[in-house]
Amino acid sequence: MAEETIYLCNFRVSVDGEWLCLRELNDVNMTPKLQSPEEEDPSLIERTNLLNMSKLCIKGLIESALEEGRSLDSDHQPLQQFFALMEHVMGHGLKGKKSFLEKKKDFWGPLEALDRILPEANEITDSVKNLPGIKTNLGRGRAWLRLALMQKKLADYFKALIERKEMLGEYYDPNALMMEEEAAVIAGLLVGLNCIDCNLFIKEDDLDNQIPVIDFSMYFKEGNYLEKPNGSAGDAGASGPNLTALLDQKNYVEELNRHLNTTVTTLQGRVRDLEGANGTMKEELAVSKNDIIALQAINEKLKKDNDSLRSDLQKKLEIARADIDVERETYQTSRQGLNELYEESRKRLDQETNIRLDVEKELELQISMKQEMEVAMRLLEKDIHEKQDTVVSLRKQLEDIKTINIELYNKMQQFDGSLKYKTELVSKLEEKTKQMVATLKEMEEKLKQTEKDKVVAEETSRKLGQLIAEKDAKRAAVETDLKIEKEWRSTLQGDLTHTRDKLTLLETELQQMAELKREFIRLDEEHRKLQQTCEDQELTLSDMGNKLSESRLKMDDMVEQQQYMREKVWTDDKEVINCKNCQKLFSVARRKHHCRHCGEIFCNDCSDNKMALASSAKPVRVCDNCHTILLQRFSASKS
Repeated sequence: MAEETIYLCNFRVSVDGEWLCLRELNDVNMTPKLQSPEEEDPSLIERTNLLNMSKLCIKGLIESALEEGRSLDSDHQPLQQFFALMEHVMGHGLKGKKSFLEKKKDFWGPLEALDRILPEANEITDSVKNLPGIKTNLGRGRAWLRLALMQKKLADYFKALIERKEMLGEYYDPNALMMEEEAAVIAGLLVGLNCIDCNLFIKEDDLDNQIPVIDFSMYFKEGNYLEKPNGSAGDAGASGPNLTALLDQKNYVEELNRHLNTTVTTLQGRVRDLEGANGTMKEELAVSKNDIIALQAINEKLKKDNDSLRSDLQKKLEIARADIDVERETYQTSRQGLNELYEESRKRLDQETNIRLDVEKELELQISMKQEMEVAMRLLEKDIHEKQDTVVSLRKQLEDIKTINIELYNKMQQFDGSLKYKTELVSKLEEKTKQMVATLKEMEEKLKQTEKDKVVAEETSRKLGQLIAEKDAKRAAVETDLKIEKEWRSTLQGDLTHTRDKLTLLETELQQMAELKREFIRLDEEHRKLQQTCEDQELTLSDMGNKLSESRLKMDDMVEQQQYMREKVWTDDKEVINCKNCQKLFSVARRKHHCRHCGEIFCNDCSDNKMALASSAKPVRVCDNCHTILLQRFSASKS
C-alpha cells in the first residue's frame, strides 16, 4: 500500500474523462512547451490539483454509495479518502499560529467562527467540544466534518463559510483555496453528497493521531484507456454503471436546483426590502427639505433681530467708553493728592471686592441659565448657531466691561470719591446687562407666542375651509334629493293605477288558492300515512342486513385466522441478515425483533407497533403490515 500512495507535491493532476492523469512538473520530456507565469505559481498548481481530486473523489464516493445501498460506515475506503481530501482543502493556505517549537496549523478556527454566521451550526460545535476522546483542534475539525456529512449540511455550511471572505482573511492567506473561485466549485460538488446516508462512530475513532493520506491507486485505469472494449458483452456490462451514474447526476442536479431556488427567493426578498427602504428614504428626504426651508426662514428673522441688538449694544458701549475716558482724565489730574488715603481706600476695596465676588457669582448663575436656554434652542432649531455667536460677542463685551470695572477698582485704591462713582457705574452696567437679558427673554417669548398664534390661525382657517366644503356638499345633496322626489311622485301616481288593477286580479286568485289549499291538506295526510309505513319496513330490513353482515364477517375472520395460523412460521434469528421490510442490514445498533403475529424478523423502525392478539392478553410487538391488517379487521368489525 505504501508503494501506491502518492502525495500532492511536484505533480500536476488532471482529469481525462473518468480517469486521473499525473505528470511531474520537472519532467522535460513530458512538458516540451514553455510554461506560463501562471503555471509556475505553486499555489495555483495546488489549487487545481485539489479541485481535480475533489471531482474524482466525490464522484467515486457517490458511485460506491449507490452500489452498496447509499448507507456507508467509517470503514468505507472512498469515504476515508474523501475526509483526507477535505482536510487538505480546508488546510490549504492556513495562517500558522506561532509557538515556541513550531507553527501550529489547524482549520478548527474558521469552523468555530461559523457560529457567528449560522446559529444552527452551534449544535455541531457544542457536540464536538463535548466529545471526551478528542483533545486537539485538528481532531475537533475532523469530527466536525463527519457530523456535518451525517446531517447532510456540509454543502450549506461550506457555502456559507466561503461567502464571508473578510472572516476567512483572518485564518487564510490571500492565495488559499478557500479564498479563490475553486472553493465555489467544490461547494457545488458537495451538494451531490446529500443523497448519501452515513453511519459513523466518532467516539471510537482516534481522530487526533490520524495521518491524512490521499491514495491515487483507486483512480488509475489499468492498461491503455484509449482502447475500446471488444464485443457486445462489454457494452452490456457498462450499461449498469452508466445508468447509476445518470441517476446520481440527476439527483445532484435536482439538489443544486433546489439550492439555487432558495438563493433566488432570498435575493428577491432583499430586493423588495431595499425598494421599501428606498421609498421611505425618499419620503423622509422630502419632509427634511420642507423642514430646511422653514428653518431658513426662521434663521433670516433671527439674523435681523440679532443685527438690531448688535447696533443697540454698540451705541451703549460707545457711551460707556466716553464716560471712562472722562474718568481717566480726572484720575490723572487728581493722582497727587490721593496717596494719603491709600490705606483707608484699600480696606474699603477689600469690602467692595467681596461684594464684587458675590455679584460675579450671581452673574455666573445667570450665564449658566443662559447656556441652558441656548441648549434648548439648539435642540428646537438647527440653525440657531448665528444667534449663539451673537451671545458669545455679548459675553466678550461683558468681559470687556469686567476689565473696565477692574481698572476702576484699581483707581479706587488711590482715591475714595472716584471709587463710589465707579461702583455706581458698575451697578448701572450690571442693571443694563440684566435688562438686556430680560429683553432677550421677552423677545424669545414673543417669538414663541407668534408661532403659536400662527399655528392656531392655520388650524382655524383649515376648519373653516372644511365647514364650507361640507355645507356645499350638503346643499348639492339636498338639490339632488328634491329632483329625485319630483320624479318619484310622477312614477308613484302611475304605479297606483297599475296596482289597483293587480289587486282585483289577486282577489280572484286568492279564492282559487283557498280551494287548492284544502285539497293539498287532504293529500298531505295521506302521504304521511304511507311514508310512516315505508319507514317501518326499511328499519326491519336494515336490522336484518346488519345481522347478516356481522355473521358473514365473523365467518371470514375465523377462516382467515385458521389459514394464517397454518401458514405462519417462527423465523430463526440465524437465518435472517436483513430487515424484511426495509432491507437494512442488522448490526449492534440495529437489532432484530420478531413480529408476534406473522413470526418474521424486522428492525425496530419497521416493528414499532403494539396490538392485542388472541394468543396474548397484553399488547405485543407487531410489524407495520400486520398492524395495518389488524386495524382494518377491527374497524370492519366495529362498523
